[in-house]
Amino acid sequence: MTDDRPSRPNDRKVPRPIVLTSHPAAASGLPARSTPGIVWGDADPGARGPVIATMSAPVGRNTIGTHAGAYSLYRALAIAAGQLDPQHRADLTDTAPALPIGPFPQWFDPDLIVSLDPWGHMVSEVHAAHIAEGWDIRPTIAVTRAHINMPEIVAAMADGRLVADGAVLGAAGDARVTKIAIEPVWWLPGIARRFGVQPGELKRILFEQTGGMFPELVTRPDLDVFLPPIGGTTVYLFGDVAKLGRSETPITCRIHDECNGSDVFGSDICTCRPYLAHGIELCIEQAQQGGVGVIVYGRKEGRALGEVTKFLVYNARKRQEGGDRAERYFERTECVAGVTDMRFQELMPDVLHWLGITRIDRLVSMSNLKYQPLVASGIEVVERVAIPDALIPPDASVEMDAKKAAGYFSTEVPGEAELAIAKGRGLLS
Repeated sequence: MTDDRPSRPNDRKVPRPIVLTSHPAAASGLPARSTPGIVWGDADPGARGPVIATMSAPVGRNTIGTHAGAYSLYRALAIAAGQLDPQHRADLTDTAPALPIGPFPQWFDPDLIVSLDPWGHMVSEVHAAHIAEGWDIRPTIAVTRAHINMPEIVAAMADGRLVADGAVLGAAGDARVTKIAIEPVWWLPGIARRFGVQPGELKRILFEQTGGMFPELVTRPDLDVFLPPIGGTTVYLFGDVAKLGRSETPITCRIHDECNGSDVFGSDICTCRPYLAHGIELCIEQAQQGGVGVIVYGRKEGRALGEVTKFLVYNARKRQEGGDRAERYFERTECVAGVTDMRFQELMPDVLHWLGITRIDRLVSMSNLKYQPLVASGIEVVERVAIPDALIPPDASVEMDAKKAAGYFSTEVPGEAELAIAKGRGLLS
């Protein structure tokens, strides 16, 4: 029986050796190269070193994991299907940031930024010498310009809350934004310190809980940088980004974690899209007043528990005896997932430090889990802005009552039900 399939770029006439990245170059049988090291936090990007994570030359990598997070699996499928040459190298001509971001002093403090590469959008510039030597160095951050248009912005204009100015906001409701996509790049010693664990223990647990996917975590003590297979972060900036990093620049910020059902499809069981839209409105307002509006959008669906778990919890909440109610909101999540939240906002301030932000004048968030890490990392929060009651969908009132009782910021006096929830969660004596 013959194989009539067309030849594929990855077909080989001779068996290919499998190169184990858990072994040093000398053990692979391939030519050894002196891989650039990484000195995290060094003020000189050349001395700091590039992040090299491509699989085209596995013995020359200085990180664990690969670019593009979970999307790296689609790359593998594309190669297996013959649609992508495994040796393809990105042509980065004309891909430089649409606007410059940084550097800021926070980039040089190895404890302030541990979950992204501050130089990730400038690799062609700051690592030109390494690229000339043949190293495949890819950006982990991209900066572009665009317009966004949301029905809520148009409604705010119709109500007179927003007015077109032709610069930040157009007459049709198009808001000018700078968009930034960020892949996670974890410096594991810093991650370990952030969570109060030993680096070796962190690496071991990461290895075990990913099914041994990354053996270098336990076999390569010389590698301390990890590109995890998780979603990244998108930042939307409103206003003049050149004003970032200046103490006199007023900042309005909404830190928002992904909720596909609400953000995209308008599901009414939570307040996510209404709060996001409210944050964007205030960011536009801030930009028109000479400041900068910042939306940080993290890919942490269902509080990083995942959408399947999220929907299971929805079912459990609505089917329980007595129906969906605030005093059992967190309990039903814990029954299914074991915890109520796995977003671990301790890493969230990194992106704001990357933007040079030291003070947030208006934080459009009620979340204590976001507020506390911001303040603990040295970012001053002047004002916290709650979602207006008129924007809370009726079906989301249970969630909001439960969150307020659990410590979310509110200007309201807690009611009996909220006090009962707080006492049950050990927040009151």
